[in-house]
Amino acid sequence: MTAPTSPPPSGTGTGTGPPPPPSAPPKPTWGPPEPPRSYLWLRPTIRIRLTVLYGGMFLVAGMLLLTIIYLLAAQALQEGSKLPIRITGLDLQVSSETCQLPTIGTSDDLNRALDACLQHQRRVALESLLKHSLLALLGLAVAAFAIGYVMSGRVLSPLGRITRTARQVAGSDLHRRIELDGPDDELKELSDTFDEMLDRLDRAFTAQQRFVANASHELRTPLAINRTLLEVQLSDPAASPDVQQLGKTLLATNERSEQLVEGLLLLARSENEIIDRKPVDLAEVAGRAVEQSRTEAEEKGVELRGVRQPAYVQGNGVLLERVALNLVQNAVRYNLREGGWVSVSTVARPGEAVLTVENTGPQVPAYEIDNLFEPFRRLRTERTGSDKGVGLGLSIARSVARAHGGTITAEPREEGGLVMRVALPV
Repeated sequence: MTAPTSPPPSGTGTGTGPPPPPSAPPKPTWGPPEPPRSYLWLRPTIRIRLTVLYGGMFLVAGMLLLTIIYLLAAQALQEGSKLPIRITGLDLQVSSETCQLPTIGTSDDLNRALDACLQHQRRVALESLLKHSLLALLGLAVAAFAIGYVMSGRVLSPLGRITRTARQVAGSDLHRRIELDGPDDELKELSDTFDEMLDRLDRAFTAQQRFVANASHELRTPLAINRTLLEVQLSDPAASPDVQQLGKTLLATNERSEQLVEGLLLLARSENEIIDRKPVDLAEVAGRAVEQSRTEAEEKGVELRGVRQPAYVQGNGVLLERVALNLVQNAVRYNLREGGWVSVSTVARPGEAVLTVENTGPQVPAYEIDNLFEPFRRLRTERTGSDKGVGLGLSIARSVARAHGGTITAEPREEGGLVMRVALPV
């Protein structure tokens, strides 16, 4: 007896039937796990909590109002159903002052008088019911608004906490966190998301400060070495005139590079909020800037003037002095060739202290004012191309003013020149 043969495997042998379709490959298991979707409708969201809260309030208020109306209606019907007459023996006495029964007449006249008295009693009862219902409704409305105000304040109190923390973070402190406790609702999710964003911002600002510190060291060191080597070469008496001229040119270029690096680093540091604040007198700061610029002003024939009144602010004295120095130097350098002047004044106003630097000079179009505060931008030029500066003075001034919570504005003068105002909160 022959043993039965097994069918050949699919894709091999000589079987006449079609091969079975290949089975679908299993789904990959990589990737982040999906959040569980079960019981999401049981999550105590703000919508559900507010729905339950206000629905319950209206339910309780409706039940209370229904009970009051029921009691008032029962009382009114009880009073209105009382007959305004009383029979004592064979005498008929009227117990209502508003009902008048005829003493002479038929029975129909008496029935009509009784119906009129009953209608009057019902009308009086309904008016009493309406008056008491309106008073009850007014009282419930006041109570509902008061309770709703209190309860909505309790429900929305986490938003106030988030707002206060965001305001503190926007001020200066990136280490603050909300850390909201409570049910896992939309406000808790918003708070956690905001805390995560603050963590990333804190790490980014820390990395920026670390980069600025490292760049400060790495960029200053080779420039200082180049300056030393050039000064040593220039001090050599055996150097030829061509070498001397080349060394002076390279030294000037190196000095310009040092100023550019210092300006960029100062601009990067001034973008952050000033945390360590001390009382600073803008008059003293402006006076120092004027004294440092006096030699250059005398060489260009520019007169320095102005009245500087004491004006104290809370801030960083070094950065504020740099702002005043940049404004005064720009006012001196971009001035008239003859008969020019620069006015530097300070004044204390309610809630702020103002530093004003006004100068004569060429006409400045109003549409060019915003470009002056951009890095490496000058009037009618896109890049710096002269030896007057590195094109960062006004950018640094604006960044420092913003870091102190103040503003800097520029206005063109009709006769030519600019009026620069720095307003800082006291």
